[in-house]
Amino acid sequence: MAALGLLRKHTPTLLRDGVRTSRTASAILTAPARWTSSSSSVNADEISHFNALASTWWDAHGSSRILHLMNPLRHDFIRSCRASSPVSSTSETKLRYLDVGCGGGIFAESAARLLDTSTVTAIDPSPMILAVAKRHAQKDPTLMSTQKLTYLNASIETLPIPTSPIEQFDIVSLFEVIEHVDQPAAFLDRCGAFVKPGGWLVMSTIARTWTSWFTTNLVAEDILGVVPKGTHDWRKYINEDELRGHFRGKSEWGAPRVVGVVYVPGLGWKEVSGSEKIGNYFFGVQRIA
Repeated sequence: MAALGLLRKHTPTLLRDGVRTSRTASAILTAPARWTSSSSSVNADEISHFNALASTWWDAHGSSRILHLMNPLRHDFIRSCRASSPVSSTSETKLRYLDVGCGGGIFAESAARLLDTSTVTAIDPSPMILAVAKRHAQKDPTLMSTQKLTYLNASIETLPIPTSPIEQFDIVSLFEVIEHVDQPAAFLDRCGAFVKPGGWLVMSTIARTWTSWFTTNLVAEDILGVVPKGTHDWRKYINEDELRGHFRGKSEWGAPRVVGVVYVPGLGWKEVSGSEKIGNYFFGVQRIA
């Protein structure tokens, strides 16, 4: 009965916002990105929400449990992207990562532990969350001794754009980030400038559908409580065809790779073909020029 009540409560908003977002989100992503020094992808409300969760970031059974369970699939997706192209950057040398919106460092730490990693630069605009990330990394003397991992309190807008491929990165990752930023088109273009030719821009996000609202907002947040309330704004979700449209026609980018994933209680995240149309998915695109 509680679930039915919540559904009735939110239905008018979903119908209204669903029409609005179907018209506006695509326009936001496909419009030419106009970059100015005052532009920022950072949303203060989003930062405040995640600051409140900072202390539990590394609790694998806490509010970030879903992210911990997804992390192995992030690495699987990156490997599949690089294996799909014979011209992936630095195929015979170690990889340089830029992890944008790194949060508490779940992906950044795991990437720094890989043998084929040269460096990981992980950035986040929240000093509070970065403090958690740094403290956790310092618990592992072996990791610290490699000096592979660097945390920076920064947004992508505050990093200077690389002027040569040697300053760019093999992998620029945006895991569970783009649905939390303002100005997603400008954000993607700014991130893309950090990818070296042959490198990959990879991300994970959520499609904007009734199914995703039901699973991520109603069930995960309101009913089961496995995700803290307020984590997701359904209106900011982005469909994979909108991301495809953003990169379509840009000669410096190749054809995108997309993999849908579904969270199965008791089993974790699983790849499910076609599920990118209705819920969580990975999206990767290679810079070819």
